[in-house]
This record gives sequence, structure tokens and C-alpha cells, in this order.
Amino acid sequence: MVPVRFGPRPALVVSHPATIDEVLVTKARDFVKSPALLLLRPILGDGLLLSEADVWLRQRRLVQPGFHRQRVASYADAMVSLTARHIEPWKDGETRELHAEMMALTQHIVTKTLFDADVSDEAHVVGDALNALMTDFSKRLGSVWQPPAWLPIPRVRRSRRAVQHLDAIVYRMIADRRASGEDRGDLLSMVLATQDADDGTRMTDRQVRDEIMTLFLAGHETTAVALSWTFYLLARHPGAEARLADELRSVLDGRAPAFADLPKLRYTEMVVTESMRLYPPAYALGRQAIRPTELAGERVEPRTIVIVPTWVVQRDARWFDEPDAFRPERWAGGLAKRLPRFAYFPFGGGPRQCIGNAFAMMEAILVLATIAQRFRLSLVPGQRVTPTPYVTLRPEPGIRMRLTRR
Repeated sequence: MVPVRFGPRPALVVSHPATIDEVLVTKARDFVKSPALLLLRPILGDGLLLSEADVWLRQRRLVQPGFHRQRVASYADAMVSLTARHIEPWKDGETRELHAEMMALTQHIVTKTLFDADVSDEAHVVGDALNALMTDFSKRLGSVWQPPAWLPIPRVRRSRRAVQHLDAIVYRMIADRRASGEDRGDLLSMVLATQDADDGTRMTDRQVRDEIMTLFLAGHETTAVALSWTFYLLARHPGAEARLADELRSVLDGRAPAFADLPKLRYTEMVVTESMRLYPPAYALGRQAIRPTELAGERVEPRTIVIVPTWVVQRDARWFDEPDAFRPERWAGGLAKRLPRFAYFPFGGGPRQCIGNAFAMMEAILVLATIAQRFRLSLVPGQRVTPTPYVTLRPEPGIRMRLTRR
């Protein structure tokens, strides 16, 4: 454990799996989300990511059925067909900015599968809004002083407009569904239909908005980042890319992938797993102690911030041979079961583990398979791609890829 400070706040950086287990599992009740994450409240409100205690438990129980295994499996065909539709205009030999492509695609997938809505025509609006909000978050994270929301300075106005653009899309989805009264069996229908067990009241539009915004943004930003880094790594490792292409030819034989193929796409899954080890979209987790507690036998005072650096832990030579090397095959032979818990944790862990981890993993594998089956992506020479810590670990300034049709 390394003591540091964030302005006046004491903090600890914790990077041993056993101590991380204490923070996220055995002593999880001694901590709440970190103040840094609460900078997202203007965007996400009191949704599942930021809520605490009884409010969080109620929301988690409400949203959980939307991510049960059988329901997640039902999303597979839509994920594949939407990916195929997205890459239909791609042409042999052209160049695409891959991160922008993945953001638009995963946005389309999450809105269609979870909310049965189509916002593909507004992908650029969402993208511009997210870029503005990520930039503002990064500035706030590195600043001791936080400008209040009412201050009429350009960056505050840009953030306010970005939230308004996103609100317009989400509130329209809610209004359309309330007006139709239709139960489409999706997550939005479940959230709108739920009633409080005590007084029978339904969620307000604002409560629904917070949950939908959380799942909408968290559900596509993280997967888009994971896919972007996956294609980047494959482009830099032609041997792994060739082995992936061989598996796709062998298993799929030219047809589109399906949910039933997932157990057979072992190397494809290992590629995604290894990519998220090296470039975890959630590059660090933050908590704040709310009462006196202990970590690794050391006293931790209330208000102490605890940083769990996923990036650091997943590149630790104690747990991984050649930790900085991209070797998907390392996951063969049951490595995941031999590792200490929290030596690898791209989806977090404990009670606050990402609710959509199975959804995201399936999506990443199926999207990767659908695209890699049809195209080989190579890096345009001369560019420098830098992992940049916003809310997620974005590739800056993007990844320009040249397409070669198979």
C-alpha cells in the first residue's frame, strides 16, 4: 500500500490481490464510491453506478433480471446482425477511424438490445456529447478546484449542452415507450413497469432516466474501448491475428457467428481476455472509507481514498509471465483458475461488480468474430496511439485502420 495525497485528501494506492479483496468484498461495507467518480453525477444522476446503500440495492434488484443468462443469450443474434449492418459500407483498401466506428456500433447495439430503440441517426450527437463530457471529467479529475455548474464559463456551458443533448435522446425513449404502453420484454419495459414493494409507486421519469443513462453510456463506452484496443493489438501481432482468422474459418465456415458458437470460439475469447488485461477500459477503481477500518493490517481512517489500479495489477510479473506482452494463448490451460482472485478483474468485483459483464464479454467476442471474419485491419503507418485515462482508457487521438477484405 502506497500513501499519496489528492490535495487535502489522504489516499492509498492498493495493488495486492489480497488487499483488493478486502476493499471490494470482505470489507466492502466500509467503503463507498470515490469522490472522483461522483464527478459523473451530472451525467448519470443516482443510477446504478453511483447510488449507494438501500437505493443501490433496490436498483440492482430491479435491473438484474435484464442481465440473466437466458436473456443475455437472446441478445446475440441482434449483436451479430447489427455489426454486419454497420460494416456493410466498409470497402477493401479504405481507411477508417476504428474507435469512432466501435463507439457508433456499440451504441447502436446497447440501445437496440436493452431499450429496443434505434438512435443510429444520432450517433454523431452522442459521440460529440461524450467527447465533451470526457474532456471535462479529465480536467476536473486533475484539478483541486471544481467550477460550479452555474458558472458561465465555456467548459461548463459545453458540459451542460452535452448533458442536454443526451437527455433529449433518453427522455424521448422513455416518453415513446410510456405513450405506447407496450411491453417489449426489454430492460426499458421492465424498469417502467416495476412497482415499489412497499407503496406500489412506479419510478419517476427522472429515476428511469438515471438508470437508462447509466446503462446506455457504461454499456457502450467500455465495450467500444475494449474492442478498439483489441483490434489495435491484433494489428501489431500478425501471428495472433492469423490464428484468430484460422479459428473463425474452422468454426464458422463462412457463416455468421451465433450464441451456440461461443464455447467453440476459444481463441477469440482469449484474445478479448488478454486485450482487457493489457488495456482494461476501467483502468482503476476508487473507493472512500466511511468508517475506521483496516487494510492489510494497517489502520485506514474515514475519508481516506483507496485507489485500486487495475492497469498496474494486471501487468504484475508476480501473476503474469512477460506481463507487458500480448499473448492470448496464456489463458489456455486454466490460468484464470490458478490466479489469485483480483489479479485479473476488468469488470471489478464484489457486490459492485459490473452488472453487464456477461453481456459485454459476449458482445466483444461476437463483434470481433463478425468483423475479423470479413476484414483484416492494419494500422496506418506513422500514427501514435496513446492510452489516455478519461472515465475509460481511451485510445488517443483514435486508431486509423486500413481495411483488407478477406
